[in-house]
Amino acid sequence: MSDKVMHIASCSFGKDSVATVLLAIEHGEPLDEIVYCEVMFDERISGEIPEHIDFIYNTAIPYFEKHGVKTRVLRSEKHTYVSSFTRQIQRGKHAGKIKSFPLCGMCCIQRDCKLPPLERYKRSLPSGTISYIGIAKDEQERLLRLNSQKVSLLDKYGYTEMEARVLCDRHGLLSPIYEFTDRGGCWFCPNAKEKELRHLYDHHPDLWQRMLDLQALPNKCTELFNRTMRFSDIDFNFRMDDAQMDIFEFIEKEKQQ
Repeated sequence: MSDKVMHIASCSFGKDSVATVLLAIEHGEPLDEIVYCEVMFDERISGEIPEHIDFIYNTAIPYFEKHGVKTRVLRSEKHTYVSSFTRQIQRGKHAGKIKSFPLCGMCCIQRDCKLPPLERYKRSLPSGTISYIGIAKDEQERLLRLNSQKVSLLDKYGYTEMEARVLCDRHGLLSPIYEFTDRGGCWFCPNAKEKELRHLYDHHPDLWQRMLDLQALPNKCTELFNRTMRFSDIDFNFRMDDAQMDIFEFIEKEKQQ
């Protein structure tokens, strides 16, 4: 019976987790596989922003495969964002309504779509498995929470978050999401910043419309997309911003004539 300890890298394909895999390859650290859990919007559409999911499957995974490291992709077998959104509440004061938007800080999407496949995978691993976690050396509070079976290669080799980003960029493995945001996350996340939502509005109108369609469903438990606004409110604000910009551009052109 082999005493070999299994080593895996938990990877979102953001800068810190990609840099972790790069360091494992560069320094000959044992690594059996990369583990990526993909949350789905529905059965067909990924919850990752399109630029990032394209980077994952067409750039990062092939790169690591060429270097001898396979990627295991996990997904929920039962739940997507849409199925969670439209699930009918069975009891309590909201019984009969659909769950609708997840609450900020209490993400049922992570609970329903991400944790179950990860827990199922975790149970399949041999005891003593080591997980490489993408935490940089300048994230001391997070590092202090690691146990003996969770290892930060970024800390071991002295990489800050910025240095992790530079390492990824040097290898052509910096996700394009960093061109418009400093964080990863689902494109329907209630914690998304305005610039992330604006990117979705400007560049992925099909996905934007899917959220407006969900907003329009009747009998929802809550109408709020985030803590203060409906998705339709955000849409209205962006449309007004664009209309005002058009007016200013018109005035400027008139002045130049």
